Amino acid sequence: MDIDHNNHRESDIRIDLLLIANMIPEGARVLDVGCGDGELLDYLRKEKKVDARGIELSPEGVKESVAKGLSVIQGNAEEEIKHFPDDSFDYVILSQTLQAMDRPDKILEELLRVGKRAVVSFPNFGYWRVRLHLMLKGKMPVTKSLDRPWYRTPNIHFCTIRDFVDLCGELNIKIEKGMAVDSSGSKMSIKYMMLANLFGTQGLYVLARN
Repeated sequence: MDIDHNNHRESDIRIDLLLIANMIPEGARVLDVGCGDGELLDYLRKEKKVDARGIELSPEGVKESVAKGLSVIQGNAEEEIKHFPDDSFDYVILSQTLQAMDRPDKILEELLRVGKRAVVSFPNFGYWRVRLHLMLKGKMPVTKSLDRPWYRTPNIHFCTIRDFVDLCGELNIKIEKGMAVDSSGSKMSIKYMMLANLFGTQGLYVLARN
């Protein structure tokens, strides 16, 4: 894993967000869809000098983002993104939010309409602990990535890494870079699909139009 844990600035951001930040080039135009409290956008603005914009549903998240000096609008991402012109951004980020969308397929198409590339991460429901929990207990698991009971989760469409790769194929979306990430932030190539789908707690992808 290529993360320096001795770097104070890097240690202030979640490992999965740091992996995303490492994929964004200096000075890029970036839209973070479902940006939460603006942690990633704030890091990108300070460390990568990006032109940072965001969309967030929760008023609390918007308030915290604006308090950081970020340009963030409040609203439903699936509706708000439709108002952006084609190619408005170099990168559009959707971090840990795909599974909460009404139509994950449509949002992926929208990401690549308004952005030249999309960076997408999501919890992997094919992770072995999730499978084992379902098999042994017959109940929806609560894990670090899936951290709420089923009746309080915002998630609508759970998927596995294999599901996501198959969807990109159906939508004719090019996967420029793809990896599985475990709970410590270690990366695994999706070339080894069976292992990635089994041991990755989340998937992380850079997507482009074909």
